[in-house]
Amino acid sequence: MKKSNNWTDYKILDAGNGEKIESWNGIILRRPDPQAIWPVNKTNIWNKYDGFYHRSNKGGGNWEFNKKLPEYWTVKYNDLVLKVSPTNFKHTGLFPEQAANWDYMMEKIKQANRPIKVLNLFAYTGAATMACSSAGAEEVIHVDAAKGMVDWAKENMHLSNLNNNKIRFIVDDCLKFVLREKRRGNKYDAIIMDPPSFGRGPSGEIWKFEERICELIEACLDILSDNPLFFTVNAYTTGISKTVLENILKLTVLEKYPNGKIEGDEIGLPIENNNLILPCGIYARWDSNN
Repeated sequence: MKKSNNWTDYKILDAGNGEKIESWNGIILRRPDPQAIWPVNKTNIWNKYDGFYHRSNKGGGNWEFNKKLPEYWTVKYNDLVLKVSPTNFKHTGLFPEQAANWDYMMEKIKQANRPIKVLNLFAYTGAATMACSSAGAEEVIHVDAAKGMVDWAKENMHLSNLNNNKIRFIVDDCLKFVLREKRRGNKYDAIIMDPPSFGRGPSGEIWKFEERICELIEACLDILSDNPLFFTVNAYTTGISKTVLENILKLTVLEKYPNGKIEGDEIGLPIENNNLILPCGIYARWDSNN
């Protein structure tokens, strides 16, 4: 289990009974979490929230606020400053467990000692984009089908003072973009993808993880450079294990680039109240070994 335990502005105070309660730079949010199914003794801290997302039996839900929160606030991670705001779908615009992956990407880019061009697919609000850019990537291409998420990523770029770095923001279906990049002859030294279980592209394209992930990874092989640095796949899809992702990468990326290695793991966040770890997803990656 890779733990994202280098946060100062974020922590999980407690978790259990299908919920978690978190501190986001001092603002306390209580939200559902499908992994936290173990029992918990709900101490007073569970009632000291600023925002509580109530799940509806009909799907979705709504926020209850104990005080008026700002439209958004920020958290810091190393040199990154990232916007946080409660959304209608219980999310906050940031997945803090991914910090373990940001640390890896930043270290690889800093140690590469050569220009690195990065492609970030399903890039959401762009924390990984900003991490790679701040670490010295020559250029980062940020692709997501949702214009609102891309606009949010641009805000994170400004907040993190990366305006002068070379970051391109693209609103597009990820597979269509990759296929066009192949026709254009563009190549990348590092590829990141964080695909959803289900999604729709800007023109109604249907994405289902288990049906399309192999096709996308195969397409990405055609736009990897001759000397790639890393290739990372994150997943939250129920029923998909890190071994599944490792197997796919062994049969695709490792076949073409046998000098690297495949590794995968769960990622999680420490729970302050009981020293447990909340599992938050999986990853697998091809690593260049240099």
